[in-house]
Parts: sequence; structure tokens; C-alpha cells
Amino acid sequence: MLEQEGYLVNLFESAEDFLAAYKTEQFGCAIIDIRMSGMSGMQLQEVICERNILLPVIFLSGHGTIPMSVKAMKAKAVDFLTKPVSAKKLLNSVRIAISESDRILAESAKYRDASLRLVGLTVRERDVLAEAIQGNSNKEIARHLNISHRTVEIHKFKIMQKTGALNLLDLARIAHEGSSLVK
Repeated sequence: MLEQEGYLVNLFESAEDFLAAYKTEQFGCAIIDIRMSGMSGMQLQEVICERNILLPVIFLSGHGTIPMSVKAMKAKAVDFLTKPVSAKKLLNSVRIAISESDRILAESAKYRDASLRLVGLTVRERDVLAEAIQGNSNKEIARHLNISHRTVEIHKFKIMQKTGALNLLDLARIAHEGSSLVK
């Protein structure tokens, strides 16, 4: 049914086979059954979350319970469908999951781009950046870092060049998106 709607479908014998075949930042969604050979669907969802796999999850099962569905949805499953399910309902869930996949991958690309912009900063430039995005003036930054006001200006200029930021607000956005690299 999904292939008739134009979706590329990959089938896996087990959760372990799926995990072995998964490629980082793959577009799409995972439709998972609760009962599978080896790892269960709930266990697979836990691994997906632990490994930060960016695929939205839809559960499709004839053996689901209300507690299972609640647990799955709390772990950010897009939907929890019980068999038999109508083609319309499944396709709607897949469309929502694909839209979510688009959003997740765009956000991930934005974060990666911001991280790449920040990776070229020196330790001192990161120190200045952290102070600047907190709203501190050049004089305050100089005092906190025990450097001259002019040195702060030079570092800020280099930070703007290296990151491609247009202004302090743009720089704060870049720093936020790549926050794991900022002090």
C-alpha cells in the first residue's frame, strides 16, 4: 500500500537488522510492531532514543495496550495504531511522520552548520562569545576575562568573520544552535 502511494519501503526481519542497516540522518520514518523476533518494538524505540536516531516512529500492532501506547507516545512516537487499521489512517500517520522527519533533519542540518562555524574559534574567542551572548558590554567582557577593551573588540571582529554572523543577534542564534561547543 505504501509503495503504491510512492513511498520507498525497506523491510527488516528484526529490530537488530534495522539497526544494522540504519544510516545516520536517514530520511523517513520507522513503522514498528510491538512483537518482533529478538528485540521488542518498545525496546527498539528505547534504542532509537538512546542512539539519537532521527527517524520518527509509528507503532502498528495488534497486541498493543493502553499503557504501551502511553509509554510510546511519551517517548515521542508519532502514532500508535492498532490492527486492523484503515489505509487512510496509516497513510495520514506516515505523512505526519515524513513531515516530522523533514523538520528534524532540517533542524539537525542547522545545528551541524552552526557547530561547524563555531569549531574554528579559539578558546579565547569562545570565552568572548559566551560573554557577548549573555549581553555583556565590551568593557564588562574585558574586566571578566582580564583583557583589554580593544582585545575584546578584535576578538569580536574575528568571531563575526569566522561565523559569518551579521550582528550580535545572529551570532547568538548561531551560538545557541551550536551550543555544545560554546562554553
